[in-house]
Amino acid sequence: MTKKKWVITGGVAFAVIAATIIGRQLIGKSESASNTTSSSTSNEVITLKVAHTQSYAPYDFINEKGESDGFEVAVLKAIDEKLDAYQFEYVGTSDEDLLIGLESGKYDIGTKGAWYTAERAEKFIIPENAIGASIIGFTIRKEDSSKYTDIDSFAAAGGKLVPISPQNAQYNVIQEYNKDSSTPIKLEEAESFKVADAYAWVLEGRYDAFFDIKLSFEKAVTNEDGAYHQYADKLTWFPYKGIETYPLIHKSSTNEEFAKAYDEAIQELKEDGTISKLSTEYFGEDVFSYVTK
Repeated sequence: MTKKKWVITGGVAFAVIAATIIGRQLIGKSESASNTTSSSTSNEVITLKVAHTQSYAPYDFINEKGESDGFEVAVLKAIDEKLDAYQFEYVGTSDEDLLIGLESGKYDIGTKGAWYTAERAEKFIIPENAIGASIIGFTIRKEDSSKYTDIDSFAAAGGKLVPISPQNAQYNVIQEYNKDSSTPIKLEEAESFKVADAYAWVLEGRYDAFFDIKLSFEKAVTNEDGAYHQYADKLTWFPYKGIETYPLIHKSSTNEEFAKAYDEAIQELKEDGTISKLSTEYFGEDVFSYVTK
């Protein structure tokens, strides 16, 4: 019994030794990626799954060829070119699936024109450097365009703003403005409403302005095929500021390291003019020029 036991143990020992030798021979040749192992080598490439919204052009969308496209996607592709240790796989999906998938680990990175919020910072890794920016401003009646020329004149005149949900990041933007304003804008809270209602309320005179993203106004009102283009001769829009947008990253030790690499890479892309060039390509202007610190 003892001898049999020794033979089995010896066989196992031999197998372990053989496996070790073979493993040492092959480890330098392996190019497979793993974002869970703690023994990855410098030659390994880590594959990160990037989820993005499918129809939020020009930020993130699926183009006519069925490919992932958009400003934020283009920036990530430029970052991917700089980071030899990583490669990205892109998946177009819904807002809901993107957020749920990021929390569960189904996706590593998510882009959706997302602003920074404390709630998001608790759930996800948010890098220090933004990937893009949204231009936020006010939709007003054209007849008031000389009265309301910027946020300060709107506040000073006591303009009434369409209610905003406290859960909406736009609510926080007005709160921040009010902290340093001698004539703060009155904030009314609302759980939800249709955008059509907001435009109608402004036209009716019920409210004087709708706090609106430039892209949304252009798509809905300015564009000839916009859902509310019938209001184009009665409504106009002026900018307040650019709000930076960030990639949301699933929390893991591997992704913590990636976030550091991302910050370094995107800083280089900003300095060499790549980000500004891509912004002009997708938006027709440098959206970061609206960002104030």
